Formats: sequence, C-alpha cells, structure tokens
Amino acid sequence: MRQIEGEPRRRWFDDEYFDLIVWFDKDESIWGFQLCYDREKKPRALTWTKKYGYKHTGIDNGEHVWGTSQNAPVLVEDGLFDPGAIGKKLETAAKELPLQISCFVLKKVSDFKP
Repeated sequence: MRQIEGEPRRRWFDDEYFDLIVWFDKDESIWGFQLCYDREKKPRALTWTKKYGYKHTGIDNGEHVWGTSQNAPVLVEDGLFDPGAIGKKLETAAKELPLQISCFVLKKVSDFKP
C-alpha cells in the first residue's frame, strides 16, 4: 500500500465483504482503522482513531447520477452500526489477519456504543 509522507504508516486488507485499513503510530501500536463493509449492496464504514474515537458513515460511490462520470467515493452520514452482526462476520474473516490487528479491531467493534 502506498504510504503518504507525514501520515501514519498504514496497511490494507480486503476480502469479498470487507476492506480494512489500519494506521500505525511510530511505535507500531495501532493508531486507528477504517473497516468498510457490505461493499456490493450498501457500503458503509466504521472508523476509529485514537484522536477522534468512532465514526460510522455510508460510502457514496458516486455512481448514482445517470449520465455523468463516476465521482470519487466520499463518506456521508449513515444510520446505525450493528456491532453484533458485523463483529460475527468479521471474526470469521479476521482469521487471515495478523493476530495483533484482528484482536484490536474485533475488540473495538464489540466495544462500539451508538
């Protein structure tokens, strides 16, 4: 994954349902993550960072306006996040992740309070 100078180091993991981007502090602890899910039907994202905490958003992929070129995806306000259902699905998918990352993200997902 391309690293951006001046921003935390990041890694990207994906499967058919999830995209997970993880940002790291200089000491290699996890600074934050963005878990994008349900990419094909109704894409949404749960973002958590040390600085800002949680934010749940929808992902507007820019494809909904007929006759125009596709715009870049943007995060938009969205409804409720279901930590139980998403956590269960993530637990199965996370078996391929490094243990430090899977444990951290699963804990943060289960701790989410709307």
